[in-house]
Parts: sequence; C-alpha cells; structure tokens
Amino acid sequence: MALSFCGNDLNNSYSVEKGVLNNGCFVDALNLVPHVFLLFITFPILFIGWGSQSSKVQIHHNTWLHFPGHNLRWILTFTLLFVHVCEIAEGIVSNTWMQSNHLHLFLPAFMGFIAATTSVVYYHNIETANFPKLLLALFIYWVLAFITKIIKLWKFAEEGLGVEHLRFCITAVLVVLYGLLMAVEVNVIRVRKYVFFANPQRVKPPEDLQDLGVRFLQPFVNLLSKATYWWMNPLIIGAHKRPIELKKIGKLPIAMRALTNYLRLKDAYEEQRNTEDLDKAPSIWRSMYRAFGRPILLSSTFRYMADLLGFAGPLCISGIVEHMDNKTEVVTMNKTEDLPFGVYFMSSTQLLQNTYVLAVLLFLALILQRTFLQASYYVTIETGINLRGALLAMIYNKILRLSTSNMSMGEMTLGQINNLVAIETNQLMWFLFLCPNLWAMPVQIIMGVILLYYLLGFSALIGALVIVLLAPIQYLIATKLADTQKSSLDYSTDRLKKTTEILKGIKLLKLYAWENIFCDSVLETRSKELTCLRTFAFYTSMSIFMNAAIPIAAVLATFVTHAYISQSRLSPAEAFASLALFHILVTPLFLLSTVVRFAVKALISVQKLGEFLQSEEIGDDSWRNGDMPVSLESCKKHPGARNRKQPLRYQMDNYEQPLRRQLRPTETEDVAVKVNNGYFTWGSNLSTLSDINIRIPTGQLTMIVGQVGCGKSSLLLAMLGEMQTLSGKVYWSKLADSEMLPDYLSEYDSDFSHDEQSKNRYSVAYAAQKSWLLNATVEDNITFGSPFSKQRYKAVIDACSLQPDIDLLPFGDQTEIGERGINLSGGQRQRICVARALYQNTNIVFLDDPFSALDIHLSDHLMQEGILKFLQDDKRTVVLVTHKLQYLIHADWIIAMKDGSVLREGTLKDIQTHDVELYEHWKTLMNRQDQELEKDTEIESQTTLERKTLRRAFYSREAKNQIDDEDEEEEEEEDEDDNMSTTTSRRSKIPWRVCWRYLSSGGFFLVFLLVTSKLAKHSVMVAIDYWLADWTSSASNDPISSFISDATATNDTTRAAQNAEDQSYLLVFIILCGAGIVLCLITSLTVEFLGLSAATNLHHNLLNKIIHAPLRFFDVTPLGQILNRFSADTNIIDQHIPPTLESLTRSTLLCLSAIGIIAFVTPVFLIALFPLAVAFYFIQKYFRVASKDLQDLDDSTQLPLLCHFSETAEGLTTIRAFRHEARFKQRMLELTDTNNTAYLFLSAANRWLEVRTDYLGAVIVLTAAVAAIWMPFSRLQSGLVGLGLTYALTVTNYLNWVVRNLADLEVQMAAVKKVNSFLSTESENYEGSIDVSQVPEDWPQHGEIKIQDLCVRYDPMLKPVLKHVNAFINPGQKVGICGRTGSGKSSLSLAFFNMVDVFEGKIIIDGIDICKLPLQTLRSRLSIILQDPVLFSGSIRFNLDPERTCTDDRLWEALEIAQLKNMVKALPGGLDAVITEGGENFSVGQRQLFCLARAFVRKSSILIMDEATASIDMATENILQKVVMTAFADRTVVTIAHRVHTILTADLVIVMKRGNILEYGKPETLMEQEDGMFASFVKADM
Repeated sequence: MALSFCGNDLNNSYSVEKGVLNNGCFVDALNLVPHVFLLFITFPILFIGWGSQSSKVQIHHNTWLHFPGHNLRWILTFTLLFVHVCEIAEGIVSNTWMQSNHLHLFLPAFMGFIAATTSVVYYHNIETANFPKLLLALFIYWVLAFITKIIKLWKFAEEGLGVEHLRFCITAVLVVLYGLLMAVEVNVIRVRKYVFFANPQRVKPPEDLQDLGVRFLQPFVNLLSKATYWWMNPLIIGAHKRPIELKKIGKLPIAMRALTNYLRLKDAYEEQRNTEDLDKAPSIWRSMYRAFGRPILLSSTFRYMADLLGFAGPLCISGIVEHMDNKTEVVTMNKTEDLPFGVYFMSSTQLLQNTYVLAVLLFLALILQRTFLQASYYVTIETGINLRGALLAMIYNKILRLSTSNMSMGEMTLGQINNLVAIETNQLMWFLFLCPNLWAMPVQIIMGVILLYYLLGFSALIGALVIVLLAPIQYLIATKLADTQKSSLDYSTDRLKKTTEILKGIKLLKLYAWENIFCDSVLETRSKELTCLRTFAFYTSMSIFMNAAIPIAAVLATFVTHAYISQSRLSPAEAFASLALFHILVTPLFLLSTVVRFAVKALISVQKLGEFLQSEEIGDDSWRNGDMPVSLESCKKHPGARNRKQPLRYQMDNYEQPLRRQLRPTETEDVAVKVNNGYFTWGSNLSTLSDINIRIPTGQLTMIVGQVGCGKSSLLLAMLGEMQTLSGKVYWSKLADSEMLPDYLSEYDSDFSHDEQSKNRYSVAYAAQKSWLLNATVEDNITFGSPFSKQRYKAVIDACSLQPDIDLLPFGDQTEIGERGINLSGGQRQRICVARALYQNTNIVFLDDPFSALDIHLSDHLMQEGILKFLQDDKRTVVLVTHKLQYLIHADWIIAMKDGSVLREGTLKDIQTHDVELYEHWKTLMNRQDQELEKDTEIESQTTLERKTLRRAFYSREAKNQIDDEDEEEEEEEDEDDNMSTTTSRRSKIPWRVCWRYLSSGGFFLVFLLVTSKLAKHSVMVAIDYWLADWTSSASNDPISSFISDATATNDTTRAAQNAEDQSYLLVFIILCGAGIVLCLITSLTVEFLGLSAATNLHHNLLNKIIHAPLRFFDVTPLGQILNRFSADTNIIDQHIPPTLESLTRSTLLCLSAIGIIAFVTPVFLIALFPLAVAFYFIQKYFRVASKDLQDLDDSTQLPLLCHFSETAEGLTTIRAFRHEARFKQRMLELTDTNNTAYLFLSAANRWLEVRTDYLGAVIVLTAAVAAIWMPFSRLQSGLVGLGLTYALTVTNYLNWVVRNLADLEVQMAAVKKVNSFLSTESENYEGSIDVSQVPEDWPQHGEIKIQDLCVRYDPMLKPVLKHVNAFINPGQKVGICGRTGSGKSSLSLAFFNMVDVFEGKIIIDGIDICKLPLQTLRSRLSIILQDPVLFSGSIRFNLDPERTCTDDRLWEALEIAQLKNMVKALPGGLDAVITEGGENFSVGQRQLFCLARAFVRKSSILIMDEATASIDMATENILQKVVMTAFADRTVVTIAHRVHTILTADLVIVMKRGNILEYGKPETLMEQEDGMFASFVKADM
C-alpha cells in the first residue's frame, strides 16, 4: 500500500474544486507551516548563534532569572505536548480504519510535537542568556499556529462535526492553548518592553544568585529541573570523586534562612496580641498557619492530584486486560465518500479501547503522579525546615530574655530547654512533613472504596471493612511502641551512667579486682533494658506483620465473598484492577496511624512551646543602656557581628596609656552605680536583698565581703538587673561622651556613633562564681568576640598565670575547651573566666569570688598583677566579691553584707574607727587565713596538681590521635599519588563483611530461619496472585460455558460442574492466603529477634572486652570514644538496624519477584531489562555515596547547634552582663542555617533518587504493557497479563526503598564496625601460671617484698619506664619513695599489681613471683590508696565494701581510723547514706579520707599509698600519719610522697630518678649527704 500524504483511495484527494480551504488534507498541510517555520528559525540560532551569545553574559549559575509567566509557560507547553500525543494517537488509530494511509492525519501533529519541544528548549536557552529579543520568533510561531488551528476548527464546524468527535475536541483544545501561549508572550513584551518600546526594562538577577555562596538552586531553576531535581546532578555525581563538605553545599537562599522565617512567624504571632485582650496567649497554631499556610496548601494540592492520578493505574490495567480479550480484526471502511473530508472521525471512547493507547496513558499517568507526589513531599519538607528554623530562633530569643529566677527556682530547667530545642521543634517539623496526609488520606480511601465497589459490587465493601477494622490495631501498636521506647530509654540512660562511672574509675576497679562486680551491675541494668527491647521488638514485628498481612486478608475476604454471593465469575480485568486498588489502599491506612500519632505529639509540643513562650521575662533594663535590649532585627543592620566593634581596636592597642580623667566637682559624677532603697527577690515575694543603699565609686576597687549565703552574688546580679525589683531603683551613671575617650581618640569621634559607645559603656565585664566556658578555643573564650590585640592578650594571660596551663594543652590556646572539648579543672576554668572579664574593654568589671577555686600563690598573683595593676591602671571600676579578707587593705571602698542587707559601707579606715567590733572580727579571721597561708606554702600547690592531671591527660595524646584517625582511615588509606578511582570504588562499596559479622552475632539458626522464611513468604505471595490469574482466566477462556448459559436445557449439569471447579479453586486460594499470613508473622518476628540477639551479644562482648582491657588501653583511648560505643552505636544496633534490614529485604524481594513474574509472562521484557538495570545500578551507586556524606553533615552540624542552646542557657547572666545578645543570636542563626542547609540537601537528594527510580518504574510498566500487547495473542492468558502489570505497578513503589534502605543500612553498619574494632583489643592475662589453689589463703602473711632487676614499660612499643630496679623491703617496714614528676614512682606502685608490662626481672612477695599469680588473686590481696579520690554513686557501705563481705563493725572501725566516723553518723542513714555521682556531695578532702577507709577495710599486710594525702589539709594529714603508723604498725606500708616531710619518719627511703634508684637507705643517713638528692628535696620543702 503506497504511502501518500492525502491518501489515494479517492480520486479527488488533491482537487480543490470546492475551494482551497474545503479540502481537509490541504488544511492539515497548512497546519504544518508554522511548525516548519519555527524549526527553520530556531535551529540555526540554537546551534550556530550560541557561541557568540553566551560570551556576552558571564553568569555563574546556569539559571539566571525568570521571564514573567515562566511557570505558566512550562505548564502550558507540557499540556500542549500531551494534547499533541493524543492527536498523534487519534490520527494513527483513525488511519487504521482507512483503505490507504493518510499521513495528513498524524504527520502535522507529530511535527507540532517536535516544534513544541523545540520551543521550550529554545525558550530555556534564551532565558538563561537573558536575551529576550529572540523571543520574537516564538511570538510569531504562536500567532501563526493559532491562526491555522482556528481555520481548521472553523472548517470542522462548517461540516457539522461536534463535541462527540474526538478530533474536533483536540483541535478546540489546541486553539485555546496556542491562544494562552500567545497571551503569555504578549505579557513578557508588556513587562520587559524588549521590543516595540523605546527603553527596555533593565533587570538584575535575584540577590541570591549574585552571591556565589548560594548553592541550593531549587527556587531558581526552571520548572522541569525543579520537578526532576536535575540541578542536583553535579553535586550527587561529584560526591563520588570527593566527599561533600560544608563548603560544597554553601549557604541557604535568603527566603529559607532562619532569620527570614523567624520574622514571618513572629509577625504572625505578635499580630494576634494587638487585637484581643493582652492576657490571652497568642495561638501558635494560628501563627504557624499564617506564616506557613500557603506552601502547605500548595503541597496538599499536589498531593490530591497525585492521589487521583494514582487511580489511573488500576483502571488502565483493567482496560488493557479487558480489550486484550476483544482483540478482533479492525474492519476497514469501504465507503469513504460519505465521510466528511473523506476521512474517518472517531469518538473518544473508541480511542480508549485501543490497548497501546492505554499503555501510553498508563505510563504518562505514572510519571505525572510520581512527579506530583515528590513535589508535594519536597514542599512540605522545605516548609517544615523553615518552620523549625523559625521556632529555634523564637525559642532562642526567649531564652535570652528569660528571667534568671525562672532558671534558678527550677521552673525552667536546662533539660526542659534542651528538650524544646532537640525534641519539640523536631516533632513539629515532622508533623508538618506528614500533615498533608491528614486530609489527603481520607479522600484517597473514599475514592478507592468507591472504585472497588464499582468493580466488584458489594463484596468490595467487605474487603475494605477488613482494612478499616484492622487500622485501629495499628494505631494501638504504634502508641505501645512509643511507650516502650520511652522506658527503654530510661534504662539505657541508667546503664550509661553506670558505664561512665566504671570507665572513670577503671584504674581503681582493676587495682582492687572489683571489675566483675561492677560489670555485673551494668549487665543487670542491661537485662532490664533488653526486656524492654524485647517488647519493642515484638511490637515492631507486629506492626510489620499487620502491614504485610492486611492486604492478603482483605483480598481473601473480598474474593471469597464474591465467589459466594455473585452469580458471575470474576473477569481477570476486575480481579487485577481490584488487586492493584487494594495495594493503593493499604499505604494510607498504615500511614494514618503514624500521622495520627505525630499529630497527638505535635499538640503536646505546641502546648509546651506555648507555656515556654509565655514564661516570665527579665525586665527591660533600659536604665543600663540607653536603648532597649537588642532584638534579632538588629542583626540585619550589621551582617558581620565583628565589624561593628572595629573602631575599638585603637583603644585596645594603646591600652597602656592610662586614660586621663578630668575630675568633676560634683559627687554624683563619681559614682558608677548607685542603689536606692532596693528590695530585690528571686521570684517568690520574699525579698532576698532588703533595704539596699550603696554606691560604687567610679574607677576604684570596691570589695563586697560577708559570710557564705549573705547575698553578695545576689547584690551583683541585682545591679545587673537579673533579679526582680520589688521596690527601689538602680542608677547607672551616664558619663558625658568625651569623658572616657582619651584625647587621641577624639578625632575618631565620628566613627563612634552614640549607639556604639553606649553599647560598650554599659556592657559590664562579669566573671560569675560558677565558671562558664564556651565550646570554643581558649583564645575565643578569653577575647569573647572582642578584636584580638596581642599585647593586651598577653598581659591578661600573664595576670591570670594561664601560660603554663596553655603550654600543656595539645594545641596551645587554639585547643577546644568546654563541654565537648578538653575537661579543665575548676581552677583553670575560673582563671579563664577572670581573664575574659579582664580582656573586655568595659568601664566596669564585676568579679564574683574569683579566688574560690585558686590556691594562694595564684590568688596573690591575680590580685597584684590582674586587679591592682591591670585594671586599676586602666582606671576601670572594679567590684570584687571575696572571702579572702587579707586583700581588704587594697580596697578603696568596702561593702560588708549580712543576711541579705548591708552591714557597713565605707573605706577600711572608716570601719576601723566606727565599727571596732567588726574590724577585730576581721582581724582574727585574717590571722587564721595567714596561718593557712603558711601551711599552704609547704604543700605542693593545688595548681601544680591540676597541671599534673592535665599533663597526664595528654601524655598519650599522640597515641589517642592514632586511634581517632582509625575511624577515618578507610577513606584515607590511599596515598595522594594514587588515582581517584580507588577512592571512589572504596566509597561506593557496600560493607558486606560487617553485615555478615552482624548477622552471625545474631546466631546461625536465626539467620537460616530468616532466609528460608523470607523466601517462602515471597513465593507464597506470588503463588496467591498466580492462582488468582489462573482462576479468573479459566472462566473467560472457556467458550462452552458462555454459550450454554443461554440454552436452558443442560443448565444444571454445567452449573454444578462450574461450582465444583470454583470450590476447588477457592479452597486452594484460602489455603495459600492462610499460609501467606502465617509466613508474614514468622518473618517479621525472626528479623526483629535476630536483631535483638545480635544486639545482646555485641553489647555483652564489648563490655567484657573493655572492662578486661589493660590499663594502657584507657590511657590511649579517649573516654568519649569508648562511651560513644556504649551510647550512640549501641542504640543504633539495638533499635535501628533491624527495621532497616527488614525493609531492605522485603523491598528487594518484592522487586525481584515482580521482575521475575513479568519476565515469565513476557520473556521479551528481559531485553529491555538490561539497560534499565544498568541505569538503576548507577543511580543507586551515586546516591548512596552522596546520601552518606549529607547524612554525616546533617549529624555533625546538629551537635554544635544543640550545644549552643544549652551553653547560652547556662551562661545567661554572663551574656546579658556583657551585652552580647546580638552576637550570640547571630551565631545561633548561622548554626541553624548550616544545619538546615545540610538537611535540605539531604531531603532534595532523597527526592532526586525517588524521582529517578519512579521514572524507571514507569518505564518498566510501559515495557511490560507493550510487550504483553505485542506478543501473539494465542500464547497469553489475559489473567497473566493482569498479573504482570499489577506487579509492574508495585515495582515503582519499592525501587526507591531498596536504595534508601541500602544507604541507611550502610550508615548504620558503621556502628557495628566501630564496635567490632573494639572487640579486637587484647585483654589482660587473668589466668596466671599458678593455680589459685596453690596460693595460701592468707598470702601475703608477712609482707616481705623482693624486687629483682625489674624492668617495666607501658607498652611494647614504648621505652621502659623502670630500668633494672633492685630493692628489698622487710616485713612491716615503712618505706617512702620520692622523686621528681616522671621519675617512675607511680609506675613502681603499679608494678606491684602487675598493671604494667614487666618484661624483665620480677617482684617476689612472700616467696611467690607475682607475675605468675592469677590477677584476681594478686589484686584482691593487696591494698592501694590512689592520688585521685574515686567514689561511686551508691551507699557509703557499697563504696567501702562492694563485695558485701565485711561486718558493720569492721566498716565503722575503718571509718574511725579515717576520722570520718562522726561525720557519717550525722548523715541520714549512716552507712546507707547516699553518695552522689563522683562523690560530689563531699569535699575533695573527705573523698580522700573515704578512700583511706576503703583501704583499711581490706586488711592486707601490704598497703601502698600513692601521693594519697595531696588534697588533705595539714592537721588532718598529721593525724593520718599517726594512724597509719599505729593501725599498720605490723604491716608493710609503701608511701609514694610528693611532700618529702611525710616520709622523714620512714624506715627506708628510696629516691628515684628517670626510672632508676638513685639513693637508697635510712632517711637519717641520706640527710647527711649534703649534695644528695634527698637532702636537696628536704631543704626545698622546709
């Protein structure tokens, strides 16, 4: 049959007798003209003109700015393309009805499709280049196309064609579309005036795009790229080459920043205040709706469209299956003369009976549905993130204004604030993510049920009823899960507390051989936690089971009912359409329970938030700084928090030139702060401070003294405006502007706006009593946001004598300190806080008891250098609260407090003359303090001790760093010269080995059960559907039965036969469904309990390994790292891996079984499968790497944010005194934005993946459908086609889950890997070569110690610390060992307990070589008192005797020896009195005494004291020395001393140096050697 444009079945095809336009074929030809014209014009411009074009406009992003009507144009173009597809389909189908081929039916439509595609490509390129003149071509095209289509429509109408003909409708729609596109084009001309106007409008790209730091382009790219996340490609594919860092994801666009959203939410919140009465709290819900309602509505619209399109799937399937049965030869029409224009016009229903058309429709519907769904998800997630940013800013703002009394009276605890930030905001964010489901799901469910009813009639309602009735059970399970999780959380917190205690006191536990007792107590808590986890696992598996079983149950109920009620058999079309509908229905019902749960949580969160936002605020202290407190808006004015403090630098650099003050005659001018009749309270109406009248003289040193708790600190806070004022007033002098400015600054006056100055003037440098550090470097903590001046910084550091401490830190003053950094001791922290106050350039300095944690030398130095020299030279007003009365002589003004009111005020002279009694009282106190001073000097000062602990913490820094790097080394193993490819392959590999380790620790039986039950379950699921296909097809393919139903004669027999057949089919169907449900139960339980048993074993082994590791392991491994294994990693293994594993196996098997079925039905599909598989492989490979990086970024940016919140809440008073609120807000906004950026990118990456896998799924459906239609009909049962297509539809849902779960599992397996890395540590050798039975019960009887040629090292890699030491100690001798730090004294004491590596020589105690003894035996028979006192939380009894072997009398006796008996008797509960964590409720000295008592309880004949009296005052120590001499008269005591005078009475002294014994003998003889080491020690100590 020859091809011809107008067809050759008529003679007059090409004649124009009736007029040119009345020839239909010619009109169609005319329609070709615009399309060809467009292609001719645009192709040269697109391909040739582009080079010259792009060079003009240098742009960084490939999106620049949108022309007006951008989105509308894209939507119209897509609609146009769809209509063109319909037109082509209609043309081709109509053509099959004709005798010869009429190309003019579909060729113009095809060209129109190409032209429409070209138009949008062309438009995009013009837009990117911002060259609107070229749009003229498009404008002409739209006009021409519009005209030609109008002509065509007019001719159709003339011929009397109407709406019932499809081609007429299509043409009409095209006219409308072309008209609209023409209007859009006119609008661009109107707005941009690029042609026909004299002055075209000049435009700038949006601000965000001019800023190269903005990398999140979603709001700026074109519609297609928005829908498919095309702009993410470079990022995700680039992640393969090098990991994604924070730099790579850049900043957020302005519209998404926390500040923007905060202002939106705040305006909505405040708006409600003005209208109604003021007492009523504004509703947070309403403000959320006003600020973020529109995007939520948009998202819901998308969601509705997606849900409605979702129903196209089942309907198309039913259409395809139905029409496959009716495939009959198309009857060609013979009489063409009667037809209008000589061609056939079809109705729309006829088109939809064509299976190919249905297949294409199905494909398009799927693509659209998925695009809308992802768009809906994205919009809600972006809104959720915006909301979270806004809420965080609101909470932070509120924290900065919280009244201090709220914090101290416990109405608002730190924990509550942390919860608000970490939990409540996230709950609300998640609620927003899920809330479109709340109103989309009911609609989806109702629609689904209506369609089912339409397909199956009454029986469908039964099935739907099953689903609806089982949904509440899901909800119940969900709530139970939440409860169980809460209780298991309590247990795990408890377990962590115990583990932390063990790890902190591990040295003591090992020395006393108590590790197993403590280990058991942790395991006991763990077993309670495991009981909870078991319940958790059970409920989780129930939830999974319900998910899998509900659809089976529903299908079973429906089809069984149908078989019994209905007269006719099911057709395959109905059966599979309803099957697909059930799949659609299950998801919303399952999700509904989750959404409802989140909604309930959100209600609670909003309530908590509301209470918090309504809580009391601090008063506006506008008297202190001329303006109101700085609000967040002020951050807008100075984007950099730094530059607004710039001008101060001059002042800082020249700070040595004393500022000259012109004295003013009036007295008031000389007062910096004045309080009149002040009554202040901390919240209750009782005043804490009453009748306060004081003045603080300017530029002088004022001291506030008084007993503990008489309100000294409160007075400072009252002046700072932190307390509630009941009555009275605080005045801060406002000095004249020029006054504080030295002459050399007056010309800079212009830079100093009044505002700047008052900022600085009324900021008060304040050092609180409880030191408060930021998580930042030492330098940042001291400069605290002021510009850095080297000279000043050095002076401050010297004044606070911080240099030696800084030298010890691993990175000097660039070391991170604070919560997450290095733990400093109290004194060190306090000195840093004082240094901060000194460094700030403020006129007034408040120091709240800065000497409390410092020893005497440091206090003196600080007083002389810091306060008297540094501050007074600067003529700054200083207020000092102190207990050290010996400094009163330096004070210019003294305020004496008592019981919340002022006792005396004046100079020391005044008080001496007026209040002799008080002066005398002070004098006696001062004498006592001076005696302490003398005592103190003899002691190796507390500071040196602190520095020692610091040094000890870092002596293993190098080793620690090695371990830290191990975590990262997988990525860094390759050397630089290695090419990139190895890294990429390593980063995209799945950790199979770790997975296998994890599974095997769960037990092989369970793994076997899991694999078999999973496979069985999926086989049964496939069998159920296959059986259904067979059953339904048997009816439709049985031609006889259909004839006989008309003839009544032989009716009964066939009816009976058919019923019997039905019965057998039904029976098998019921059995299969039952088996499926049972297997679902088995698999869901197996997975969860496999995970549980793996978690149990991993934790048990980890704890055992770590507790029995050698001491060196704890020196090298940082405590935080070990704790992380027990907290975060254990939590992941406990709760997160099992569900991920389950989900992964389920979705993978579902996809595989679906692909298997399709391949079985239509083997041709396998050819198409290959390219699809390759595409899928690359998508998942790229995504997994990028997702892991983004997840790490999200985690790592979350921590600083949470820390910043808790830090602020702790240091509120300091921040407010310094007036640094604005800087902290700025920091909070930056941290929030950084975290939000990471989270946004992560969710955009998820959308990227899902869109791609969904499109792949759609292609699979298309290929499966086309393959099924195209295959010769004789071979295929229509039921099988239905089966294949239903399965193909499920693939689209599960493909992305495979990848997402793979990525998650990979991240979670890292936890298993880390735990495993600890499981390979060496344990100590507990066995020993001698059996316990060979050791005498009472060994060591005498306590004779022989040390022969002893060499000791901490690790085979390290140098020996003791070299060839020889000594002999007689039973009952008192031995003193001394030497400088690092001489090996402590190592020798550890060698007695075999805690270190003895690689040569031996120690023999009472004839037994201790290296051969089992460790447990050896350590339990000796006693040691350590230098650092360690107490565990529990009773006093537990601390003295955890093994519960001693009588009470023995314990009391020990307490009496340690001088503690009376104190313990006074405690409630006596021996059962509680000791808090770390013994915090006792002083350091008391703790040390408890440790002594502990050693006395264990009556061993050898006692080793390792610098045990360091933190005890002299008097107590003298008593102790006597006690040790008497109580241990007959035992061997080895004392390691750091104060030589404690061992002058010993029988034998050993002086060590660098691991060798230098001097050895009686103290008397050693003293006589003038130049000896011991003699020099004694001299220095006296």
